[in-house]
Amino acid sequence: MNEIRNDDTPAALSAPIDPGKLAMLHQRLEAAAQAEGLVDVAYTTVDSPVGKLLLAATPKGLVRVAYARENHDQVLEALAAKLSPRILRAPKQLDEVARELDEYFDHRRQQFDLPLDLSLSRGFRQLVQKHLPQIGYGQTRSYKEMAEMVGSPKAVRAVGTACATNPLPVVVPCHRVLRTDGTLGGYIGGLEAKTTLLDLEAAA
Repeated sequence: MNEIRNDDTPAALSAPIDPGKLAMLHQRLEAAAQAEGLVDVAYTTVDSPVGKLLLAATPKGLVRVAYARENHDQVLEALAAKLSPRILRAPKQLDEVARELDEYFDHRRQQFDLPLDLSLSRGFRQLVQKHLPQIGYGQTRSYKEMAEMVGSPKAVRAVGTACATNPLPVVVPCHRVLRTDGTLGGYIGGLEAKTTLLDLEAAA
């Protein structure tokens, strides 16, 4: 029976990887990929009062905000399938998004000034999502009122689906849409996150 001898292990494989060097190498990879136009989707994760958020952007703008409960790995796989497999963790590309989110959670921002890529939605869902930012900070609307706002007063259920599938929660404020009786309704980030966002805006 052959034995694996420790002295046969190459030093390069047995030595621990220096985190600083690894970060530097990744930054060089990120810069080179961006310079060559090889990145179609840049992403990063940030901490927030509603948990760790995945942020993803295309050259057109912010395309995805995902809660941890959505499973970030699965979200990235879906982005690769729907948009492009050329995805790279590139935090610098999302610095402005992260800054505006920090300001929002710190009560220093009431609306976002970010370019958005709504290509993950189509038709009526995209129409509803385009109208969601018209609900002012600290205000709420019912699903019925949203249906009326987009010119389809009978499409209450479809409005609910559009809110439930919003690819840009927080930034595109589907959390401001409630049931007609004032109860929360569903939310992609969970009811605790929806309550946190509404309470945050109400306290401003």
